Amino acid sequence: MNAETTEWYWDLKQRKAVPASERGTSDDVLGPYPSRFEAENWKAKVEERNEEWAGADDAWDQNPDDEQH
Repeated sequence: MNAETTEWYWDLKQRKAVPASERGTSDDVLGPYPSRFEAENWKAKVEERNEEWAGADDAWDQNPDDEQH
């Protein structure tokens, strides 16, 4: 696998991005991510998704009978 196609993981024990060939057990990593940059910035992505989901929850709470949820 070349550098262009390597999947990256965030290693929770080492606290760093690692290529797939160096990843630990599934309990100790987050990913895969398409790039080292995205693996290193995993927390921003998690926070972004959480905000989106919270917004969707709020919208649903305001219109629970709306069938478009």
